[in-house]
Amino acid sequence: MDPTLLNLIIIIVKIAVVLACIFATIMVLILAERRVSGFIQDRLGPNRVGPFGLFQPVADGLKFFLKEDIIPSHVEKALYLLAPVAILTPALMTFAVIPFGDQFFTHVGGTLLDIKFQIASLNVGVLYIFAIASLGVYGIVIGGWASNNKYSLMGGLRSSSQMLSYEIPMGLALVAIIIMTGSLRLEDVVYDQAALWNFIRQPLGLIIFVVAAFAETNRLPFDLPEAEQELVGGYHTEYSSMKFASFFIAEYANLITSSALIVTLFFGGWLVPFGILEALHLPVIWQQILQVVAFAVKTGLMLFIYLWVRWTLPRFRFDQLMNLGWKALLPLGLLNIVLTAIGTAIF
Repeated sequence: MDPTLLNLIIIIVKIAVVLACIFATIMVLILAERRVSGFIQDRLGPNRVGPFGLFQPVADGLKFFLKEDIIPSHVEKALYLLAPVAILTPALMTFAVIPFGDQFFTHVGGTLLDIKFQIASLNVGVLYIFAIASLGVYGIVIGGWASNNKYSLMGGLRSSSQMLSYEIPMGLALVAIIIMTGSLRLEDVVYDQAALWNFIRQPLGLIIFVVAAFAETNRLPFDLPEAEQELVGGYHTEYSSMKFASFFIAEYANLITSSALIVTLFFGGWLVPFGILEALHLPVIWQQILQVVAFAVKTGLMLFIYLWVRWTLPRFRFDQLMNLGWKALLPLGLLNIVLTAIGTAIF
């Protein structure tokens, strides 16, 4: 078989598998969100649809799919329809460069193939994530403006200022990682943590990055753009049916991507802790499987923290949110870069 065609088939298969895993994880998150909130609030949560409420995400999906698709007469129709696509597409594209396992070599039809557990290996993988993720704000702003609703517009404006503000400290935390690693490739960041994970070497960077990630994904305590008590629902107030579901799916897809990115940057990515993999002396295929499982478990724990924080901490006021980003995280991010540069130069 032609090697180019074979590589193309492999890429298509990887895209299909990753998208399937993301959508399956979103379904699990929808159920977990409700069950975790029920546990924290000392109640059961959904438990009537299927055994233990396991079919609740399916029921929710059918509800969205079968609901009447209403387009209000006062909206700017073209932009109103564009917004859900503009927010969902970047949310699904950002995972493309995140490595969820190590590479291995195999022979197929006499051709030596380099199989990477990653859709695309880019020399500027870190920049790709920031570039694509920053496009998501356009969907929110367009949706808020095109709805011709003052609550939606206010939600879109809040989201744009919030996301732009917290991208800066997030980028500064990432600069410190790049200084230590010397590469913009995410797999190189993982390899660099073989001896010591970055959450030990970069504790301040981890705190800055995680707080900024919460703000970037519009999750509590940073959900000012869709605060129900103030803005009814914010930028997606006028949306219904599958268009609303697109905003919903995009939020959870961003959660998955940001959790996977935190694991990759600070918690060793696919690396199995405590030298377990080396001690077992397993065949290569089993090593690969354990690495993917390790990555999935770490990402799942980070997702649980997202859910835990949502139902534990109260919402910030908007001035507090801005002060935290510009007066606290920004100076700390600059300080962390200086300390990292000095440490790298000395050691």
